[in-house]
Amino acid sequence: MANNDIKETVQAGPTKRFFVEMITRDIELQDSILDLLDNCVDGVLRSIRGQIVKEKPYEGFKAEIIFNEKEFIIRDNCGGIPESVAKNQAFMLGRASKVDDSIPTVGMYGIGMKRAIFKMGRSCKVISETSDNAFKVEITPEWMSNDNVWELELVHTDKVGKNGTSIHIENLLPNISELFKKDRPIFEDLPRIIAQHYSFIIEKGFTVYVNGHEIKPKKVGLLVSPDGEFQSRSLTPYIYKGNLDDGLMVSLAVGFHKPMIDSDDLDEEQKTRRSSADAGWTIVCNDRVVLYNDKTILTGWGEAGVPSYHTQFIGILGIVFFNSNDASKLPLTTTKRGVETSSKNYLYVKNYMREGLKKFTDYTNYWKGEKETQRAYAESAKVVDFKELVSADANNMWTSIQNRAKEKKLNLPLMRPVLNDPLTQIKFYRKISEIEKVKLSFYESDSDAKPSDIGAACFDYFLNRQSGNE
Repeated sequence: MANNDIKETVQAGPTKRFFVEMITRDIELQDSILDLLDNCVDGVLRSIRGQIVKEKPYEGFKAEIIFNEKEFIIRDNCGGIPESVAKNQAFMLGRASKVDDSIPTVGMYGIGMKRAIFKMGRSCKVISETSDNAFKVEITPEWMSNDNVWELELVHTDKVGKNGTSIHIENLLPNISELFKKDRPIFEDLPRIIAQHYSFIIEKGFTVYVNGHEIKPKKVGLLVSPDGEFQSRSLTPYIYKGNLDDGLMVSLAVGFHKPMIDSDDLDEEQKTRRSSADAGWTIVCNDRVVLYNDKTILTGWGEAGVPSYHTQFIGILGIVFFNSNDASKLPLTTTKRGVETSSKNYLYVKNYMREGLKKFTDYTNYWKGEKETQRAYAESAKVVDFKELVSADANNMWTSIQNRAKEKKLNLPLMRPVLNDPLTQIKFYRKISEIEKVKLSFYESDSDAKPSDIGAACFDYFLNRQSGNE
């Protein structure tokens, strides 16, 4: 037999190091924790199949997160992990096939829980109880380093009547232990991030505690009109709704969440660090926020005729909701905290995002120099919650999308200034010391008059003098 006919085997199996060390490099610590919180929400969804349409389907369910430099714990009362799922899916490093096709989850690859565990520590105990049974699974440092052992031991335990799951991670990695020390930024950052990313789920009744403190949702809405009704020539947001790709439901709304501001207000905004924190596009997949207040080309800023974000647009806010029982149709990255920009569905919806965005960036240009009139109207307008906006009937105000029977949009004309004698802006710079001297001609020394107020007072003084000479 010739040497080239001799057959030998080549190792093509996985190594623990790849899973334990490599797949954790592309995910931030906070995102790992959010992965575990996603699993709690999925537990609720399995428990309440068919009841998602209720106003508060998550009411009565909760998750508690506790961490310090020695341990990380997350526990919930969300129904527990079914034993069949634990034996065949939950602890696998990846998912062999799609599961939970009947619930609106965001999990696709089956690595979230394991990746979070590997990100934080080298030993873990998972305890779970359902209405049928209870069990415990331990992941040890030896298991994490042994390429010859892939199975884990499931130990049946006594039921205590609390259907839910507890994940207790110990033997924390040195860098994670350092991040979890008292008074580190994560003690403030994690509650804020959870409030942002789970605000819609928390509003629907879910309760989350971080180190004993309850997380409150961050509610958002858009200005509509003084009576809160959709009207032409008002501030009615741009809205789009569609049923795409066999069951992918999409809805979006964009408009003003607060009045537009002028250059002096911008200075104040920047001083108080409020500037752009609440502006931009938020992307929501199955009620989880995956991109928060983005102001880049990713969400349409600075392309196809839409200007790049500027503090002039600080009042503009938009939200897009993607909902599907098939997570593979959602425009998600593997971390579940980003948008897959090559998704054909996202690229299609982005056209409407840009259309609505440009409508309101143009609006800010029309009202330059008429800030008082615009501000007075905006401050009298009612803020309407996003859920109400996208679910509103709006009678015959909707516009059909050509050749797209399952899509429609609301694109009413915005209010415009009536200018028989158009305004223009006067803008120039002077030394602060000189401005303070001129200020004394019109205001008391302790007045908080802005430079624009002083300039307007000067202009009005000489305009009145000129008018008196005519």
